[in-house]
Amino acid sequence: MRQPFGILFVCTGNMCRSPLAERLAGRWLTGSAAGVGVSSAGTHAVAGAAMHPDSAAALRRLGGDPGGFIARQLTARLAEEADLILTAARSHREMVGGLCPRAAARTFTLREFAGLAAAVPPGDITRLGSATARARALTAAAHPLRARLATHQPHLLDVPDPVGRPMAVQEATAQLIAGALAGPMSLITGTPLAAHSGGSAAPAPAGPPPWPARDAGMRW
Repeated sequence: MRQPFGILFVCTGNMCRSPLAERLAGRWLTGSAAGVGVSSAGTHAVAGAAMHPDSAAALRRLGGDPGGFIARQLTARLAEEADLILTAARSHREMVGGLCPRAAARTFTLREFAGLAAAVPPGDITRLGSATARARALTAAAHPLRARLATHQPHLLDVPDPVGRPMAVQEATAQLIAGALAGPMSLITGTPLAAHSGGSAAPAPAGPPPWPARDAGMRW
């Protein structure tokens, strides 16, 4: 059954980045955010496939559950029905807009939305009485701020594809997604994310990350 507010995560194959984001967000939203549902799809999905085993392992280390996941293809109907669409990369955001132009205003990359959510006065969101109201208000507030988000390195708005990369990159991808979700999910649930994590987040991989931190190169 469709929830009053639906968040759709999108990547390419719907086996790594978008299911990881879906399952993490779903875990954090359980119980504290009735009415907010999450799902995912791929622009070139391996339809019917389970979650990639490396991404599934990284998800488990963050306390998520990959069980029962089945990849599916992004369609215009899925984009039309979603209230907020968060993509892994700019290329996916553009594909969503091409598939369903009316969804473009509510489609952001995950890291882009994290930056925009951080610029919204939190009191404007947390004062609202329900998770669905907070989710709608946050989405509406993010759109007009989009033009203010500038970066010298546009790729910093993307979550790089970890397919075929070492397990350390899979872990770093999971950490990157979790970090980008933290702010928006805290605003929607009205609860600091630490209350949801239960200390289960995996430590960052040893050594330098394979890509810059989210805020590097961004300015407002």
